[in-house]
Amino acid sequence: MPSNAILEQKQQVVAELTEKIKNSASGVVVNYQGITVEDDTKMRKALREAGVSYTVMKNSLTGRACDNCGYGEIKQYLSGMTAIAVSADDAVAPAKILKQYADKIESFKLLAGYVDGEVLDTAGVEKLASIPSRETLITQLLVCVRSPLVNLVYVLDTAAKNGGAPATEEAAEAPAEEAATEAQA
Repeated sequence: MPSNAILEQKQQVVAELTEKIKNSASGVVVNYQGITVEDDTKMRKALREAGVSYTVMKNSLTGRACDNCGYGEIKQYLSGMTAIAVSADDAVAPAKILKQYADKIESFKLLAGYVDGEVLDTAGVEKLASIPSRETLITQLLVCVRSPLVNLVYVLDTAAKNGGAPATEEAAEAPAEEAATEAQA
C-alpha cells in the first residue's frame, strides 16, 4: 500500500492537470511511441511556441483528471505510451502540430481529444487539425469584407472622373460581373 506522501503527491498532480484541462480551449491525446529524441525536441518546441502544454503522465492519472473535467470518454484511449497536449487559447494548435508528426511518423498516433466540452475521436481530431488558423480565418474574412468596398470606391472614383456622367461600359461591367459572381456563390 502506497504511503500517504505518495498519495498526496499523485492527488496534487491530478489536481494540476484537472485545472489545466478545465481552463483550456482544447486538448489532444497521442500515443508518442516511436518518436525520435530529435523529432520530440522539435515537436515540444513547436508546441511551446504555440502556447500548448505537453505532458507525459501515467494513464491512470490522466484518466482521473479527464473524469474530473467531464471527459471520462477519453479514458478508453489511454493505453500504452500516451501524452496529452492542452492549449489554453488556440483550440486548433495542439491538433494541427501533433498531426504533422502523426503524418510523418507511422507509430505516432492521434488518439482522441476534446474541444468545446465535446470529446473527439481520431477522425474528429484530424478534422480539427484541418481547420485554418485563427489568423488565416481573420484574413479571409477581411478579404471578403474589403472586396465590395473596393468595388464601390472604384465605381465612385470613375463617376467622379467622368464628372458625374454615367460610367463607360467597360467600367460598369467589371463591378457588375463581380457582384453577379458573388451573388451566385
